[in-house]
Amino acid sequence: MRALIDTCIVIDALQSREPFFKEAQEIFLGAANKQFEGFLTAKSVTDIYYLTHRCTHSDKETRQILNKLFCLFGLLDTAGMDCRKAVSSNLSDFEDAVMAESAIREEMDCIVTRNLGDYKKAALTVYSPEEFLLNMK
Repeated sequence: MRALIDTCIVIDALQSREPFFKEAQEIFLGAANKQFEGFLTAKSVTDIYYLTHRCTHSDKETRQILNKLFCLFGLLDTAGMDCRKAVSSNLSDFEDAVMAESAIREEMDCIVTRNLGDYKKAALTVYSPEEFLLNMK
């Protein structure tokens, strides 16, 4: 299974955010154990850097964290076509629409997010972390 992992899941794992940490950690372990192919968008990496740097206050440490993420997850580029399609998407949140269009173009099987409401009209399967973990087993 090829899964696009939303920024919120990554931050939940990196910052041990409760009550979401356990599922996020299990998703990281599933990626490490090759139970699925996990991906991040290149755009989400900038958000992850920003949110992580706010906690570490260290560029060096934050970059080390990103390098570890790159060992676990592949990266999807965001293409101009993704942005153009997102403008006319049925999804109300533009940023999520861009992510969904990138996932579709790259033939992802699903998106994993806590923000299910933002993806109600997405043209691909969207799982909560709990649903994804059940489907991964």
